[in-house]
Amino acid sequence: MIIVLKPTPNKEEMERLITWLESQGVLVHASMDLSQINLEVVGDTSRLDKQFIEALDVVDHVQPIRRFERCTDRKFHPEDTVIQVGNTQIGGGSLTLMAGPCSVESEAQVVAIARAVKASGATMLRGGAFKPRTSPYAFQGLGEKGLDLLRVARQETGLPLVSEIMDVSQLDLFKDIDVIQVGARNMQNYELLKALGRQDKPVMIKRGMSATYEEWLMSAEYVMAGGNNQVILCERGIRTFETYTRNTLDITSIPFMRRLTHLPIIADPSHATGKAWLVGPLSQGIVATGADGILIEVHNDPEHALCDGEQSITPEEFDSLAGKLTRLHGFMKEL
Repeated sequence: MIIVLKPTPNKEEMERLITWLESQGVLVHASMDLSQINLEVVGDTSRLDKQFIEALDVVDHVQPIRRFERCTDRKFHPEDTVIQVGNTQIGGGSLTLMAGPCSVESEAQVVAIARAVKASGATMLRGGAFKPRTSPYAFQGLGEKGLDLLRVARQETGLPLVSEIMDVSQLDLFKDIDVIQVGARNMQNYELLKALGRQDKPVMIKRGMSATYEEWLMSAEYVMAGGNNQVILCERGIRTFETYTRNTLDITSIPFMRRLTHLPIIADPSHATGKAWLVGPLSQGIVATGADGILIEVHNDPEHALCDGEQSITPEEFDSLAGKLTRLHGFMKEL
């Protein structure tokens, strides 16, 4: 809702109103409309009594807003959000390449891959320490030790880290991880999203395998409603009737989300199909449709990878692909 204040409102009364509104669990943004001060209230406003607010001396009237996803909505925030991570950024016209192994297996493995992808143009290292697997007997990741090995790779290369969190109880372990990834299975883990909203750290939310655009945006809304505006959306394919690929890449989501929201949007061609030979052509399509970045799985020995080797490309293949994507991105910017 928008609370329109009376001309030249009493400052103390206005501050008391803002304090009370924030105590009700909503966010308040003060803005000027000509000579009028408006309080834009973001979040769950259902418990706020419109008549009570309008009866206050400082208030002129209350204007309800029907669209709920106010934090993510481009109409509310017309400028693109740019997220700074170390010496790189996501959004703002740049193409961010995030690459690394599906799962961290050893120090030698992750450091070698990190050095290789950095030399090829990657500016962020992705790597899984905690792995959600369909089968309880599959490799679940190295856990806390995996995060430690990622930190070693960061120290060796300077690349910021992207890694997936599984549960609220792991928050302390991710204190110095540069970008916390919320996987597709956790996209609607609302307690986790609310906890991440209280962190001052970028959060990457992968689209759930059956999630609509609205549901995806509302997951981002949970994080932003908690005060954390550093949210990145990641398209990773959705489940359809097709069985030739692991998922179906919904490339439509990139321009569509660009219209709906100001948040950066990237895509993951590795999980989208589960086949390494498709990563190259899909990556080119992702860049051509205007994504802010790409998340690619790279492994130096895919045949013996402990997790998802069939969808991982080699460092040599990534090197060739990164050059093509950089050139394509430059060409698309000139059109």
